[in-house]
Amino acid sequence: MKTRIIFVRHGECEGNRVGLFRGRIDFPLNDNGIRQAELLRDEIKSFKIDAVYTSPLSRAFRTAQIIAVPHGLTPIVEEGFTNISLGPWEGRAKSEIEKEQPSEWRIWVTAPEELALPGAERVDDVKERAFAALKRILPKHNGETIVIVTHRAVLKPLFAAMFEVKKPYFWKFHFDTASYSIVEYNKDRGFTLVLLNETKHLSDFVIEEV
Repeated sequence: MKTRIIFVRHGECEGNRVGLFRGRIDFPLNDNGIRQAELLRDEIKSFKIDAVYTSPLSRAFRTAQIIAVPHGLTPIVEEGFTNISLGPWEGRAKSEIEKEQPSEWRIWVTAPEELALPGAERVDDVKERAFAALKRILPKHNGETIVIVTHRAVLKPLFAAMFEVKKPYFWKFHFDTASYSIVEYNKDRGFTLVLLNETKHLSDFVIEEV
């Protein structure tokens, strides 16, 4: 039996709009982020969604709540889908990091998998725990459609895990705020990519390339 997984990046928060590293800082959705989530809800409500999983951070959880309403569902928090911890970079402007730590910045924009910041999580660790979470929940939903709402820095390594993309993999995938991607899974074929980073329902979003 085939399981459909709709992967969602949360709607916009202020950190996205002004170019901050977010990490585990609990930025809420801004007004545009709420509108984005509502547009996404309307875009995918024709699917028969059986469960909605989410990162615990409020920008993801609120996106998940909005998506879940037409289906009478309550989002299920899965800690494995929480955002990467970026330690000393969290809440700081990317432009400041570029100037103050050019060596580390160069690693970030070329091969973040090799970045090791004091007190921060490694990208490969995100990959491992997010993929483990996905493999835990899939057996509960054979033949169903589920939504997973999470973060850019989780989706990138998670897609690398599903499709066995070797390092450097982080910048090989792109996910905009309130975009959705569709993957199908069955035990014989594994994962099949059906749709990536769909944004046709959106009119206002910031494209983050770093």
